[in-house]
Amino acid sequence: MRDFPIKAMQTETSSKGRLQVSVTSALGAEPIPGAKIAIYYTGEPDRELEEVMTNESGQTPELELDAPPLEYSLEPSEPQPYSEYTVEVTAPGYEPVEVVGAEILPDVTALQNIRMIPIQEGEKYERFVIPAHTLFGDYPPKIAEAEIKPVNETGEIVLSRVVVPEYVIVHDGVPTDSSAANYWVRYKDYIKNVASSEIYATWSDAAIRANILAIMSFTLNRVYTEWYRNKGYDFTITSSTAFDHKWINGRNIFENISRIVDEMFGNYLSRPNVKQPILTQYCDGQRVTCPNWMSQWGSQYLGEQGYSAIDILRNYYGDTIYINTAEEISGVPYSWPGYDLSVGASGQKVLQMQEELNRIARAYPALPVLAEDGIFGPATEGAVREFQSIFGLPATGVVDYPTWYKISEIYVGVSRIAEGNSGR
Repeated sequence: MRDFPIKAMQTETSSKGRLQVSVTSALGAEPIPGAKIAIYYTGEPDRELEEVMTNESGQTPELELDAPPLEYSLEPSEPQPYSEYTVEVTAPGYEPVEVVGAEILPDVTALQNIRMIPIQEGEKYERFVIPAHTLFGDYPPKIAEAEIKPVNETGEIVLSRVVVPEYVIVHDGVPTDSSAANYWVRYKDYIKNVASSEIYATWSDAAIRANILAIMSFTLNRVYTEWYRNKGYDFTITSSTAFDHKWINGRNIFENISRIVDEMFGNYLSRPNVKQPILTQYCDGQRVTCPNWMSQWGSQYLGEQGYSAIDILRNYYGDTIYINTAEEISGVPYSWPGYDLSVGASGQKVLQMQEELNRIARAYPALPVLAEDGIFGPATEGAVREFQSIFGLPATGVVDYPTWYKISEIYVGVSRIAEGNSGR
């Protein structure tokens, strides 16, 4: 692990960022109200900056914290473009959790999700030390691969269609490191983590979307081709930048990145007459250059010039690349109806959504209990609006694509004991 000296910019800040902490039980994904959250500058463990408690939904209010100037993260800079904070979480009956190095960028909201383990035999202590962001730290460049994998070899396992998995298994090291832990990570959470680790949330919306599409397409190529399983490994993808993307166990994500992933998680990049998602490799474009791949910093420059996400991607990968949609979303009780649900809607899809919200309300008492009548009236609209507010979605009261799948995700989480994590 690296050392954490006090950075000069942490005492000479000129901007503010925001942090919200959400605390849930590792068993059942239910919120933990009344958890105590203490915030410190990383490197100053005796200087407590904030102390707050979680509400009935297991969340803190948004906390305003010092951050470096915005321009540090909009172009390559020598000063560190984010502040680092330590987050300590304690709750009766649960093992304490500490996150060292949570990243705060200016003008955006960082989300620190904490999963606490119930105390069983003696109190233990879980500590996550977050390494440097890939655009600021020193990481190995991607080893080049063909963007389309041969799938006709004897014995090759390949899925029959593109499916968004419920989980990916992340090997936290290079493929050959048998001592590295494997983690079961929800697909959307994996994408949010990687994007927060590899680009800055202060970038233009188009640049963020282009990079998220590249990350998702690359990941779904690994899933579709069963790339590592065909090599005899028992995982989906690694956390090594030389082979895949940087995933960091326990790190914070960013609200705008989370929202965009929720909107787009069923998408990937295709070429005509190629069934598999494209292995969209990229590099930072500063320390490492990569002709025919996307440059991360270059994508930001193009976004600032008004390029759309698909125009940014075509600038690097060629005009034939286009955005496709997966045929199936795994791990959800009911599929998206294909249209928004709002006041006046009725039928089976409304009933399914009401049933799921009522189950979630047993864990999140801020949600009202609904009549399960299949009619989308004002009460259902109010419950949807409250759900959206709790889980970081635009509070419109309309069940759109992101809201439908967020309801499904939380419903599944609170309805069953979380699957075991072999990396713990």
